[in-house]
Amino acid sequence: MGNVASDMGIRPVLAVLVAAALLGGCAGTDSPGGGDVSPTPPPSPSASPSPSSPEDLPTPTPSGKPSGSAATIEISGTVVEGVEMGCRLLDQYLLLPGPGINRDDLRVGATLTVRGRVERGMMTTCQQGTPFVVTEIVSR
Repeated sequence: MGNVASDMGIRPVLAVLVAAALLGGCAGTDSPGGGDVSPTPPPSPSASPSPSSPEDLPTPTPSGKPSGSAATIEISGTVVEGVEMGCRLLDQYLLLPGPGINRDDLRVGATLTVRGRVERGMMTTCQQGTPFVVTEIVSR
């Protein structure tokens, strides 16, 4: 009986040691058998040329008229309501009143020509449209 009791104490320890040895062999990074399972790092951004982002491209003038400066564009159309309350869109642009512009002048249903600038990085609560800060209402 003494042998059975000592065997029962050794078996769990032996099982843990065998499991640790097996797992340790799988996790090695210098295993000659291809045991390296670490992911390959992605290539660095400078390694290959990337296509131009929309910010790098010139912003079109939807009305077809040249704008006054590189940062200012002119858009025309009918203001529509966005999916979020209070959001107003003209073409694909989210209208945001700039200094001196009354929000009521950008009402839903109004046919307008406005000038302003695209603010691609601006955070808004609206779920659609490219942010466009209106700096001037050209015609109503």
